[in-house]
Amino acid sequence: MKDRNIKQGLWAATAPSKPRLTSLQGDQRTDIAIIGSGYTGLSAALHLAKTGKESVVLEAEDIGYGGAGRNVGLVNAGLWLMPEELIRLAGPEYGEKLIDVLGDSPDLVFGLIKEYGIECEALRNGTLHCADSKKGYKALQQREEQWLKRGAPVRLLERDEAVAKTGSNSFYGALLDKRAGTIQPLAYAYGLANAALKAGAQLHNQSPVVGFEKTRKGWKLNTPTGTLTAKSVIIAVHAYPAHAFKSYKKSMVSMSFFQFATPPLSKDVLDTVLPGRQGAWDTNLILSSYRLDAAGRLIVGSVGTLEGFAYDLHENWVKRTITKTFPQVGDIQLEYGWHGRFAMNTNHIPRFHVLDKNMAMVTSYNGRGIGPGTVFGKLLADYITGGSPEDIPLPVSKIEPIWSRRFWNPFYETGARLYHFIQRRI
Repeated sequence: MKDRNIKQGLWAATAPSKPRLTSLQGDQRTDIAIIGSGYTGLSAALHLAKTGKESVVLEAEDIGYGGAGRNVGLVNAGLWLMPEELIRLAGPEYGEKLIDVLGDSPDLVFGLIKEYGIECEALRNGTLHCADSKKGYKALQQREEQWLKRGAPVRLLERDEAVAKTGSNSFYGALLDKRAGTIQPLAYAYGLANAALKAGAQLHNQSPVVGFEKTRKGWKLNTPTGTLTAKSVIIAVHAYPAHAFKSYKKSMVSMSFFQFATPPLSKDVLDTVLPGRQGAWDTNLILSSYRLDAAGRLIVGSVGTLEGFAYDLHENWVKRTITKTFPQVGDIQLEYGWHGRFAMNTNHIPRFHVLDKNMAMVTSYNGRGIGPGTVFGKLLADYITGGSPEDIPLPVSKIEPIWSRRFWNPFYETGARLYHFIQRRI
Protein backbone atom coordinates (compact mmCIF):
# COMPACT_ATOMS: atom_id res chain seq x y z
CA MET A 1 0.00 0.00 0.00
CA LYS A 2 1.34 3.40 -0.99
CA ASP A 3 2.41 5.74 1.79
CA ARG A 4 1.78 9.38 0.87
CA ASN A 5 3.58 10.66 3.95
CA ILE A 6 5.36 13.43 2.06
CA LYS A 7 7.34 14.44 5.13
CA GLN A 8 9.73 11.59 5.86
CA GLY A 9 8.22 8.65 4.01
CA LEU A 10 10.38 5.53 3.97
CA TRP A 11 12.85 6.89 6.49
CA ALA A 12 10.17 7.33 9.15
CA ALA A 13 8.84 3.84 8.41
CA THR A 14 12.21 2.07 8.73
CA ALA A 15 14.06 4.09 11.38
CA PRO A 16 14.38 2.69 14.90
CA SER A 17 12.21 4.23 17.59
CA LYS A 18 12.86 7.92 18.00
CA PRO A 19 14.12 9.28 21.34
CA ARG A 20 11.36 10.00 23.83
CA LEU A 21 11.44 13.69 24.56
CA THR A 22 9.24 16.25 26.24
CA SER A 23 8.70 19.95 25.63
CA LEU A 24 10.50 22.56 27.69
CA GLN A 25 8.57 23.34 30.85
CA GLY A 26 8.95 26.29 33.21
CA ASP A 27 11.95 28.57 33.54
CA GLN A 28 15.25 26.81 32.88
CA ARG A 29 18.92 27.78 32.61
CA THR A 30 21.88 26.34 30.72
CA ASP A 31 25.31 27.31 29.49
CA ILE A 32 24.57 26.75 25.81
CA ALA A 33 21.25 26.64 23.99
CA ILE A 34 21.01 24.97 20.59
CA ILE A 35 18.09 25.80 18.32
CA GLY A 36 17.23 22.94 15.97
CA SER A 37 17.81 19.18 16.02
CA GLY A 38 19.18 18.45 12.58
CA TYR A 39 22.73 17.21 12.04
CA THR A 40 24.34 20.52 13.01
CA GLY A 41 22.41 20.96 16.24
CA LEU A 42 22.74 17.33 17.30
CA SER A 43 26.43 17.18 16.44
CA ALA A 44 27.01 20.35 18.44
CA ALA A 45 25.12 18.93 21.43
CA LEU A 46 27.04 15.65 21.30
CA HIS A 47 30.46 17.28 21.03
CA LEU A 48 29.66 19.72 23.83
CA ALA A 49 28.52 16.88 26.06
CA LYS A 50 31.64 14.85 25.25
CA THR A 51 33.75 17.63 26.77
CA GLY A 52 31.50 18.05 29.81
CA LYS A 53 29.81 21.24 28.59
CA GLU A 54 26.17 21.82 29.52
CA SER A 55 23.71 22.32 26.65
CA VAL A 56 19.99 22.20 25.90
CA VAL A 57 18.53 21.59 22.45
CA LEU A 58 15.19 23.20 21.60
CA GLU A 59 13.38 21.66 18.65
CA ALA A 60 10.18 23.15 17.28
CA GLU A 61 8.91 19.80 15.96
CA ASP A 62 10.72 16.48 16.38
CA ILE A 63 14.24 15.11 15.94
CA GLY A 64 15.21 15.21 12.26
CA TYR A 65 11.96 16.91 11.25
CA GLY A 66 13.63 18.99 8.51
CA GLY A 67 16.21 18.00 5.95
CA ALA A 68 17.91 15.54 8.33
CA GLY A 69 14.91 13.23 8.07
CA ARG A 70 14.12 13.71 4.39
CA ASN A 71 17.35 13.70 2.38
CA VAL A 72 18.77 11.00 0.12
CA GLY A 73 21.30 9.73 2.65
CA LEU A 74 24.45 10.22 0.55
CA VAL A 75 27.45 10.94 2.78
CA ASN A 76 29.58 12.81 0.25
CA ALA A 77 32.93 14.54 0.66
CA GLY A 78 33.29 18.23 -0.06
CA LEU A 79 30.74 20.59 -1.57
CA TRP A 80 28.97 20.57 -4.94
CA LEU A 81 31.61 22.98 -6.24
CA MET A 82 34.77 21.62 -7.83
CA PRO A 83 37.88 22.33 -5.70
CA GLU A 84 39.33 24.96 -8.04
CA GLU A 85 36.01 26.76 -8.31
CA LEU A 86 35.68 26.74 -4.53
CA ILE A 87 39.12 28.34 -4.18
CA ARG A 88 38.26 30.94 -6.80
CA LEU A 89 35.05 31.92 -4.99
CA ALA A 90 36.18 31.62 -1.37
CA GLY A 91 39.80 32.64 -1.82
CA PRO A 92 42.83 30.40 -1.26
CA GLU A 93 42.82 30.65 2.55
CA TYR A 94 39.20 29.65 3.19
CA GLY A 95 38.95 27.56 0.04
CA GLU A 96 41.81 25.26 1.00
CA LYS A 97 40.50 24.95 4.57
CA LEU A 98 37.03 24.01 3.33
CA ILE A 99 38.42 21.44 0.91
CA ASP A 100 40.42 19.79 3.70
CA VAL A 101 37.73 19.94 6.39
CA LEU A 102 34.77 18.88 4.24
CA GLY A 103 36.80 16.44 2.17
CA ASP A 104 37.31 14.52 5.42
CA SER A 105 33.72 14.94 6.62
CA PRO A 106 32.72 11.32 5.88
CA ASP A 107 35.45 10.24 8.33
CA LEU A 108 33.70 12.13 11.12
CA VAL A 109 30.24 10.81 10.17
CA PHE A 110 31.23 7.17 9.94
CA GLY A 111 33.53 7.55 12.94
CA LEU A 112 30.62 8.70 15.12
CA ILE A 113 28.44 5.90 13.77
CA LYS A 114 31.07 3.36 14.80
CA GLU A 115 31.91 5.00 18.13
CA TYR A 116 28.29 5.14 19.31
CA GLY A 117 26.97 2.04 17.58
CA ILE A 118 24.41 4.03 15.60
CA GLU A 119 22.12 1.69 13.64
CA CYS A 120 21.49 3.59 10.42
CA GLU A 121 22.20 1.16 7.57
CA ALA A 122 25.66 2.71 7.21
CA LEU A 123 27.57 1.49 4.18
CA ARG A 124 30.86 3.12 3.21
CA ASN A 125 31.66 1.78 -0.22
CA GLY A 126 31.73 5.01 -2.20
CA THR A 127 29.25 6.97 -4.28
CA LEU A 128 28.84 7.30 -8.04
CA HIS A 129 28.45 10.66 -9.79
CA CYS A 130 27.04 9.56 -13.14
CA ALA A 131 27.43 11.40 -16.46
CA ASP A 132 24.09 11.71 -18.20
CA SER A 133 25.70 13.32 -21.28
CA LYS A 134 29.07 13.85 -23.00
CA LYS A 135 29.21 17.28 -21.41
CA GLY A 136 28.59 15.71 -18.02
CA TYR A 137 31.42 13.22 -18.63
CA LYS A 138 33.85 16.06 -19.40
CA ALA A 139 32.83 17.76 -16.14
CA LEU A 140 33.56 14.53 -14.26
CA GLN A 141 36.99 14.39 -15.90
CA GLN A 142 37.68 17.81 -14.43
CA ARG A 143 36.47 16.73 -11.00
CA GLU A 144 38.68 13.67 -11.06
CA GLU A 145 41.73 15.68 -12.11
CA GLN A 146 41.22 18.32 -9.41
CA TRP A 147 40.57 15.83 -6.60
CA LEU A 148 43.47 13.59 -7.61
CA LYS A 149 45.81 16.58 -7.29
CA ARG A 150 44.76 16.68 -3.64
CA GLY A 151 45.23 12.96 -3.10
CA ALA A 152 41.55 12.05 -2.91
CA PRO A 153 40.65 8.40 -3.66
CA VAL A 154 38.47 9.10 -6.70
CA ARG A 155 38.42 7.30 -10.05
CA LEU A 156 36.64 8.04 -13.30
CA LEU A 157 34.90 5.00 -14.73
CA GLU A 158 34.48 4.75 -18.48
CA ARG A 159 31.17 3.69 -19.94
CA ASP A 160 31.59 -0.09 -19.73
CA GLU A 161 32.71 0.00 -16.11
CA ALA A 162 29.94 2.46 -15.22
CA VAL A 163 27.42 0.05 -16.73
CA ALA A 164 28.78 -2.72 -14.50
CA LYS A 165 28.73 -0.52 -11.38
CA THR A 166 25.26 0.94 -11.92
CA GLY A 167 23.49 -1.86 -13.76
CA SER A 168 22.30 0.74 -16.28
CA ASN A 169 23.16 1.63 -19.88
CA SER A 170 22.02 5.23 -19.37
CA PHE A 171 25.34 6.79 -18.38
CA TYR A 172 28.46 7.81 -20.30
CA GLY A 173 30.64 7.17 -17.28
CA ALA A 174 30.79 7.79 -13.55
CA LEU A 175 33.11 9.19 -10.90
CA LEU A 176 33.62 6.79 -8.00
CA ASP A 177 34.49 8.53 -4.73
CA LYS A 178 35.69 5.98 -2.19
CA ARG A 179 35.54 8.47 0.69
CA ALA A 180 31.75 8.48 0.57
CA GLY A 181 28.87 6.16 1.40
CA THR A 182 25.20 5.95 2.34
CA ILE A 183 23.14 5.96 5.53
CA GLN A 184 19.52 5.93 6.62
CA PRO A 185 19.45 9.67 7.30
CA LEU A 186 16.68 9.85 9.90
CA ALA A 187 18.12 6.88 11.79
CA TYR A 188 21.47 8.70 11.89
CA ALA A 189 19.77 11.76 13.39
CA TYR A 190 18.09 9.58 16.02
CA GLY A 191 21.46 7.99 16.77
CA LEU A 192 23.16 11.34 17.27
CA ALA A 193 20.31 12.41 19.56
CA ASN A 194 20.56 9.27 21.68
CA ALA A 195 24.33 9.63 21.92
CA ALA A 196 23.99 13.27 23.01
CA LEU A 197 21.40 12.36 25.63
CA LYS A 198 23.59 9.59 27.07
CA ALA A 199 26.53 12.00 27.18
CA GLY A 200 24.52 14.46 29.25
CA ALA A 201 22.86 16.88 26.83
CA GLN A 202 19.21 17.82 27.27
CA LEU A 203 16.85 17.71 24.29
CA HIS A 204 13.31 19.06 24.07
CA ASN A 205 10.90 18.62 21.19
CA GLN A 206 7.71 20.58 20.48
CA SER A 207 9.53 23.62 21.88
CA PRO A 208 9.62 26.34 19.21
CA VAL A 209 11.49 29.50 20.10
CA VAL A 210 8.82 32.15 19.55
CA GLY A 211 10.94 35.05 20.77
CA PHE A 212 14.31 35.87 22.29
CA GLU A 213 16.10 38.76 23.93
CA LYS A 214 19.46 39.53 25.47
CA THR A 215 19.43 40.17 29.21
CA ARG A 216 22.08 40.68 31.87
CA LYS A 217 21.96 36.96 32.60
CA GLY A 218 22.29 35.87 28.98
CA TRP A 219 19.94 35.08 26.14
CA LYS A 220 16.35 34.47 27.18
CA LEU A 221 14.55 32.15 24.76
CA ASN A 222 10.77 31.97 24.98
CA THR A 223 8.75 28.88 24.06
CA PRO A 224 4.98 28.34 24.44
CA THR A 225 5.52 26.32 27.63
CA GLY A 226 8.64 27.77 29.19
CA THR A 227 11.78 29.89 28.97
CA LEU A 228 15.42 28.99 28.65
CA THR A 229 18.18 31.42 29.65
CA ALA A 230 21.57 30.59 28.15
CA LYS A 231 24.99 32.20 28.20
CA SER A 232 25.52 31.28 24.55
CA VAL A 233 23.34 30.19 21.62
CA ILE A 234 23.96 28.07 18.52
CA ILE A 235 21.28 28.54 15.86
CA ALA A 236 20.86 25.48 13.63
CA VAL A 237 17.52 25.93 11.88
CA HIS A 238 18.85 25.84 8.28
CA ALA A 239 16.21 25.34 5.57
CA TYR A 240 13.33 25.25 8.07
CA PRO A 241 13.49 28.59 9.90
CA ALA A 242 10.23 29.39 11.65
CA HIS A 243 8.73 31.30 14.57
CA ALA A 244 11.39 33.73 15.91
CA PHE A 245 13.73 32.89 13.03
CA LYS A 246 11.25 33.08 10.18
CA SER A 247 12.94 36.16 8.71
CA TYR A 248 16.05 34.08 7.97
CA LYS A 249 14.23 32.63 4.97
CA LYS A 250 15.08 35.85 3.16
CA SER A 251 18.77 34.98 3.32
CA MET A 252 18.51 31.71 1.43
CA VAL A 253 17.19 30.15 -1.74
CA SER A 254 15.00 27.17 -0.92
CA MET A 255 15.11 24.10 -3.15
CA SER A 256 12.88 21.05 -2.71
CA PHE A 257 13.83 17.46 -3.46
CA PHE A 258 11.49 14.46 -3.59
CA GLN A 259 12.01 10.70 -3.45
CA PHE A 260 9.97 7.61 -4.22
CA ALA A 261 10.76 4.08 -3.09
CA THR A 262 9.74 0.75 -4.59
CA PRO A 263 8.97 -2.37 -2.57
CA PRO A 264 12.06 -4.57 -1.99
CA LEU A 265 13.36 -5.90 -5.29
CA SER A 266 13.67 -9.62 -5.92
CA LYS A 267 17.14 -11.10 -5.40
CA ASP A 268 17.67 -11.72 -9.11
CA VAL A 269 16.86 -8.13 -9.99
CA LEU A 270 18.68 -6.73 -6.98
CA ASP A 271 21.91 -8.37 -8.14
CA THR A 272 21.77 -6.22 -11.29
CA VAL A 273 20.74 -2.80 -9.90
CA LEU A 274 23.58 -0.86 -8.26
CA PRO A 275 25.14 -4.24 -7.39
CA GLY A 276 27.86 -2.64 -5.26
CA ARG A 277 25.19 -0.73 -3.29
CA GLN A 278 26.77 2.66 -4.04
CA GLY A 279 24.47 5.66 -3.90
CA ALA A 280 24.37 7.55 -7.18
CA TRP A 281 23.26 10.80 -8.78
CA ASP A 282 23.68 12.28 -12.24
CA THR A 283 25.11 15.44 -13.80
CA ASN A 284 21.81 16.75 -15.14
CA LEU A 285 20.83 20.29 -14.10
CA ILE A 286 17.55 18.78 -12.83
CA LEU A 287 19.46 15.97 -11.22
CA SER A 288 18.22 12.51 -10.35
CA SER A 289 19.43 10.30 -7.51
CA TYR A 290 19.43 6.51 -7.24
CA ARG A 291 20.14 4.27 -4.27
CA LEU A 292 19.04 1.13 -2.45
CA ASP A 293 18.11 0.76 1.19
CA ALA A 294 19.06 -2.20 3.38
CA ALA A 295 15.89 -4.08 2.43
CA GLY A 296 16.59 -3.74 -1.29
CA ARG A 297 14.14 -0.98 -2.18
CA LEU A 298 15.13 1.16 -5.12
CA ILE A 299 14.87 4.86 -4.22
CA VAL A 300 14.73 7.45 -7.00
CA GLY A 301 14.69 11.19 -6.36
CA SER A 302 14.82 14.53 -8.12
CA VAL A 303 14.12 18.23 -7.74
CA GLY A 304 10.59 19.27 -6.74
CA THR A 305 7.88 18.98 -4.11
CA LEU A 306 5.08 16.43 -3.89
CA GLU A 307 2.39 18.87 -2.89
CA GLY A 308 -0.96 18.80 -4.69
CA PHE A 309 -1.02 17.59 -8.29
CA ALA A 310 2.80 17.48 -8.34
CA TYR A 311 2.68 14.14 -6.50
CA ASP A 312 1.17 12.29 -9.46
CA LEU A 313 3.29 14.19 -11.97
CA HIS A 314 6.57 13.26 -10.28
CA GLU A 315 5.40 9.74 -9.47
CA ASN A 316 4.72 9.08 -13.15
CA TRP A 317 8.13 10.49 -14.03
CA VAL A 318 9.83 8.17 -11.51
CA LYS A 319 8.08 5.11 -12.95
CA ARG A 320 9.22 6.07 -16.43
CA THR A 321 12.73 6.79 -15.20
CA ILE A 322 12.98 3.35 -13.60
CA THR A 323 11.80 1.74 -16.84
CA LYS A 324 14.37 3.71 -18.84
CA THR A 325 17.31 3.52 -16.44
CA PHE A 326 16.77 0.08 -14.92
CA PRO A 327 14.52 -1.84 -17.34
CA GLN A 328 15.34 -5.09 -15.54
CA VAL A 329 13.14 -3.91 -12.66
CA GLY A 330 10.07 -4.18 -14.86
CA ASP A 331 6.66 -2.71 -14.11
CA ILE A 332 6.65 -1.94 -10.40
CA GLN A 333 4.54 0.10 -8.04
CA LEU A 334 5.98 2.76 -5.75
CA GLU A 335 5.54 2.20 -2.03
CA TYR A 336 6.61 5.52 -0.48
CA GLY A 337 6.82 9.13 -1.58
CA TRP A 338 8.21 12.09 0.38
CA HIS A 339 10.03 15.40 -0.03
CA GLY A 340 12.07 17.97 1.86
CA ARG A 341 13.97 21.15 1.18
CA PHE A 342 17.49 22.44 1.58
CA ALA A 343 18.99 25.90 1.76
CA MET A 344 21.06 27.33 -1.08
CA ASN A 345 22.73 30.66 -1.70
CA THR A 346 24.28 32.55 -4.57
CA ASN A 347 27.74 30.96 -4.62
CA HIS A 348 26.95 27.53 -3.11
CA ILE A 349 29.28 28.05 -0.13
CA PRO A 350 27.94 27.81 3.46
CA ARG A 351 27.60 31.00 5.51
CA PHE A 352 29.04 31.68 8.97
CA HIS A 353 27.07 34.30 10.89
CA VAL A 354 28.06 35.78 14.27
CA LEU A 355 24.94 37.54 15.48
CA ASP A 356 26.53 38.45 18.79
CA LYS A 357 29.65 37.53 20.74
CA ASN A 358 27.75 34.55 22.17
CA MET A 359 25.37 33.71 19.31
CA ALA A 360 26.44 32.09 16.04
CA MET A 361 25.25 29.90 13.18
CA VAL A 362 26.44 28.19 10.01
CA THR A 363 23.84 27.65 7.32
CA SER A 364 23.18 26.92 3.65
CA TYR A 365 24.85 23.58 2.90
CA ASN A 366 23.52 23.67 -0.67
CA GLY A 367 22.39 20.04 -0.74
CA ARG A 368 25.32 18.57 1.21
CA GLY A 369 23.85 18.38 4.69
CA ILE A 370 25.16 15.19 6.28
CA GLY A 371 28.92 15.71 6.21
CA PRO A 372 29.00 19.51 6.53
CA GLY A 373 26.23 19.50 9.14
CA THR A 374 28.11 17.03 11.33
CA VAL A 375 31.41 18.88 10.89
CA PHE A 376 30.08 22.38 11.47
CA GLY A 377 28.15 21.22 14.51
CA LYS A 378 31.46 20.13 16.02
CA LEU A 379 33.23 23.32 14.96
CA LEU A 380 30.45 25.53 16.35
CA ALA A 381 30.67 23.66 19.65
CA ASP A 382 34.37 24.47 19.78
CA TYR A 383 33.83 28.09 18.76
CA ILE A 384 31.02 28.87 21.21
CA THR A 385 33.05 27.54 24.16
CA GLY A 386 35.91 29.97 23.71
CA GLY A 387 37.28 29.27 20.27
CA SER A 388 38.17 31.80 17.61
CA PRO A 389 36.24 32.69 14.43
CA GLU A 390 39.39 31.61 12.64
CA ASP A 391 38.62 28.03 13.72
CA ILE A 392 35.62 28.07 11.36
CA PRO A 393 36.81 27.66 7.75
CA LEU A 394 34.45 30.40 6.56
CA PRO A 395 34.57 34.19 6.73
CA VAL A 396 32.13 35.86 9.13
CA SER A 397 29.30 37.39 7.10
CA LYS A 398 26.13 39.33 7.80
CA ILE A 399 22.68 37.84 7.36
CA GLU A 400 21.51 39.62 4.22
CA PRO A 401 18.45 39.06 2.06
CA ILE A 402 18.89 37.31 -1.28
CA TRP A 403 16.42 39.31 -3.32
CA SER A 404 16.75 37.01 -6.32
CA ARG A 405 15.26 34.18 -4.22
CA ARG A 406 11.84 35.42 -5.35
CA PHE A 407 12.88 34.36 -8.83
CA TRP A 408 14.95 31.26 -8.03
CA ASN A 409 12.51 29.58 -5.63
CA PRO A 410 9.65 29.33 -8.20
CA PHE A 411 12.13 28.87 -11.06
CA TYR A 412 13.48 25.60 -9.67
CA GLU A 413 10.04 24.26 -8.80
CA THR A 414 8.38 25.24 -12.07
CA GLY A 415 11.38 24.08 -14.08
CA ALA A 416 11.42 20.70 -12.35
CA ARG A 417 7.71 20.14 -12.93
CA LEU A 418 7.98 21.13 -16.57
CA TYR A 419 11.04 18.94 -17.10
CA HIS A 420 9.44 15.91 -15.48
CA PHE A 421 6.21 16.48 -17.38
CA ILE A 422 8.03 16.61 -20.71
CA GLN A 423 10.30 13.68 -19.86
CA ARG A 424 7.45 11.43 -18.88
CA ARG A 425 5.82 12.02 -22.25
CA ILE A 426 8.88 11.29 -24.40
